[in-house]
Amino acid sequence: MKPKDKPNQGMYDAWHDDPSNWKLGIFYFNKLDKRVFMPKRIMGFGWTVNFAHPYSYLTMLGLIIILILFGFYLH
Repeated sequence: MKPKDKPNQGMYDAWHDDPSNWKLGIFYFNKLDKRVFMPKRIMGFGWTVNFAHPYSYLTMLGLIIILILFGFYLH
C-alpha cells in the first residue's frame, strides 16, 4: 500500500482478521492501520487499541490517570 492510498473497509477487515497483527492473540499491532481504536477480535466484546499507533500509549496513560484520580476521589 502506498502512503497516500486510503484503506477501504475490505483492507481494514483483512488487517483485523490477520493473526500476525495480533500479539499474544489480544494486542492489535499494525503500523499500516492508522486507527487508534477498532473492534476486538470477538465481535460484540468492545474495542481494542492499535498499539502501533503513537496516540494509543497516550490514550492508555490518560485512562490510567483518570482511574487513579477516581480512586483517590472515592477514598
